Amino acid sequence: MNPFSSGTRLRDMIRAIRACKTAAEERAVVRKECAAIRAAINENDQDYRHRNLAKLMFIQMLGYPTHFGQMECLKLIASAGFPEKRIGYLGLMLLLDERQEVLMLVTNSLKQDLNHSNQYIVGLALCALGNICSAEMARDLAPEVERLLQFRDPNIRKKAALCSIRIIKKVPDLAENFINPAASLLKEKHHGVLITGVQLCTDLCKVSSEALEYFRKKCTDGLVKTLRDIANSPYAPEYDIAGITDPFLHIRLLKLLRILGQGDADASDCMNDILAQVATKTESNKNAGNAILYECVETIMSIEDNGGLRVLAINILGRFLSNRDNNIRYVALNMLMKAMMVDAQAVQRHRATILECVKDSDASIQKRALELVYLLVNENNVKPLTKELIEYLEVSDQEFKGDLTAKICSLVEKFSPEKIWYIDQMLKVLSEAGNFVKDEVWHALIVVISNATDLHGYTVRALYRALQTSTEQETLVRVAVWCIGEYGDMLVNNVGMLDIEDPITVTESDAVDAIEVAIKRHSSDLTTKAMALIALLKLSSRFPSCSERIRDIIVQNKGNLVLELQQRSIEFNCILQKHQNIRSALVERMPVLDEATFSGRRAGSLPSAVSTSSTGAPRNLPNGIAKPAAAPIADLLDLSSDDVPAPSSSGGDFLQDLLGVDLSPASAPSGTSQPPKAGTDVLLDLLSLGTLPPAQSSSSTSDILSSSQDNKAPLANLNGLTSLSSLSPNATSPASAASMMDLLDGFGPSPQKHEENGPAFPSLVAYESSSLRMTFNFSKQPGNPQTTLIQATFTNLSPNVYNDFLFQAAVPKFLQLHLDPASSNTLPASGNGSISQNLKVTNSQHGKV
Repeated sequence: MNPFSSGTRLRDMIRAIRACKTAAEERAVVRKECAAIRAAINENDQDYRHRNLAKLMFIQMLGYPTHFGQMECLKLIASAGFPEKRIGYLGLMLLLDERQEVLMLVTNSLKQDLNHSNQYIVGLALCALGNICSAEMARDLAPEVERLLQFRDPNIRKKAALCSIRIIKKVPDLAENFINPAASLLKEKHHGVLITGVQLCTDLCKVSSEALEYFRKKCTDGLVKTLRDIANSPYAPEYDIAGITDPFLHIRLLKLLRILGQGDADASDCMNDILAQVATKTESNKNAGNAILYECVETIMSIEDNGGLRVLAINILGRFLSNRDNNIRYVALNMLMKAMMVDAQAVQRHRATILECVKDSDASIQKRALELVYLLVNENNVKPLTKELIEYLEVSDQEFKGDLTAKICSLVEKFSPEKIWYIDQMLKVLSEAGNFVKDEVWHALIVVISNATDLHGYTVRALYRALQTSTEQETLVRVAVWCIGEYGDMLVNNVGMLDIEDPITVTESDAVDAIEVAIKRHSSDLTTKAMALIALLKLSSRFPSCSERIRDIIVQNKGNLVLELQQRSIEFNCILQKHQNIRSALVERMPVLDEATFSGRRAGSLPSAVSTSSTGAPRNLPNGIAKPAAAPIADLLDLSSDDVPAPSSSGGDFLQDLLGVDLSPASAPSGTSQPPKAGTDVLLDLLSLGTLPPAQSSSSTSDILSSSQDNKAPLANLNGLTSLSSLSPNATSPASAASMMDLLDGFGPSPQKHEENGPAFPSLVAYESSSLRMTFNFSKQPGNPQTTLIQATFTNLSPNVYNDFLFQAAVPKFLQLHLDPASSNTLPASGNGSISQNLKVTNSQHGKV
């Protein structure tokens, strides 16, 4: 006989495949065997059909295609004998899934087998249906499965319950048919049937509110009794695991009770006693007991309020934290994080144990414990917890320092009771892990130091001491350099000495030495060296005796390869040599930085100086006071919250602050008071849509555009264009401006009413320079006022051809922008052609904004 004929036994084929030395040999063996099986299928070989299907299943598990054998499964299922049906159903579950259309052909065979007199064949059909049942099959066969839930044999009832779970997941509408049969399964004595019945009830509660209410009223007491019987049952060898009777059934019952008790006080009261019994009597020295305890804790935390039970549950989690098994400690930390939302005070009692978990060797436990400690901190315990975390920071692994540093800095900033404590803790963090501190953190520290006028001397002395021992921490060096530059005279003269600090003697030369070390360190980056040069310039005015030495240090960087340092060196040297008369004014101390403004910018919100009156007089909001809603210009630049902003008259201030340019009218006479320009007017100036005189519009918008480029925040980006000079100074008439405001759906301060047939919108030269002109044509669809259609036309005015043309645009969050593809990606030179592109802008807040 051919060794690879269809009559080869399965074990022989497996031996041949395993004997292959290479993947190519294996493919050859499989290919020959598949060819033999195809030949047998074509010849309708009934004697070896079951053997061939068994081989196909093995080949399928190796990852080779076996679709050609799918119909063989159906033929075997249609056979009369149990052995053939067993192979057929096994092949059906392995070779097909619910998405196969062939599966519809087996529905009738399944229906017949579900009604078969042989219970083993019924079991085969239930297994197959529970694995690959589709929605159509579920609807057709649900009555048979429902009937089998009352079958005499417990194995069939168990399989029917599992099959019912699949059916109600596929077709939730059928759930009501299974409520009563499922409830009857909860009275079973056979644990196998009972556990499947409990799972069926659990899934019914998830898909049907009617089932949930039914089980709450009719079954809660019965489930509590069943759980009590199992918890108090004597030793039963067939169900015993580690001295606990059927822990799997324990867990399933607790999960169902959790669903029934959630949001229902009466059901929760019924189960309080049994939950307390399970929580106190279950042994925790084995994994089975810990699994039950964990599920019991989760149930207690989910049902309606019972303070004593919750304290008991949190104490169990505290015991879990002392367990040697990392998995148990990890799930305990996860559960304690959830418990923080319910009973934070009970979790606080285990603070010491949680802190020990932060020092664990397992990285997952470290991170989870750190997140939990972060939640535990409040105004009352911030000092001891921060002290513990900073002490651990000194010995923690490098991989963990980044997360730990970020959390400590956040806690210190959030819960700091006083500025001196904040400064002390931040200096400790900078000294231990300054290289892991983010820029915004040390920026915030400088803002706080600037505001703490009575602590300037104390801070600069503390930083000078820290700098002597921790020069490798980059952010510490930056903060120290800044403070020495600002308050170097206080350092030398011991100004503002506090009782808690030791006296220190620092000469002017010592202070300059500290800055010189920072600027000459090889590890110092550009930011540190640039800050050091500024500090030296400031010290040249504060320490006249060291002025020459400072100038020598600055001059050494005149030939620096880094352009930024070279430029600073040359300019500062020029100030020292030629501009002695203005040097002292240039290097005065920085004005106090507004903490509220900095906090708002850092959080992505707006500055705190917001105009609230018609006269435009700003008012400063103290730290911690909520800021008013953003003006439209701020929302356009995505600086505000997701909420639609209320109109405000301070948009000019926001844009001025954002771009760092002066937007006040140049022609206003000295001493004349003018109200600030509305945010919409500033936007019009920016886009050349306003009514300013041409010269003023051109200069203002040109400055704004160049500043926008410097700040890497342009409103639109034209890739492939080499220069963007001045904007077009075209001014529009008041009527055109009104129409344009109508087009932008209410961006104007006083939008005019639409005419009956809609306004005619003029074309707009949105941008023009010596190299490019961009023109917008506007239109609106009748009956769709919230949508504006824009046709953009781009003309190349330069002698060079632009390739890979791409136009990008941004809109506020309440607008939706759709960009059609451009008509071409090549823009011809000298105006010999143009590119057009359609834009569609939809205002989701039409009529409001």
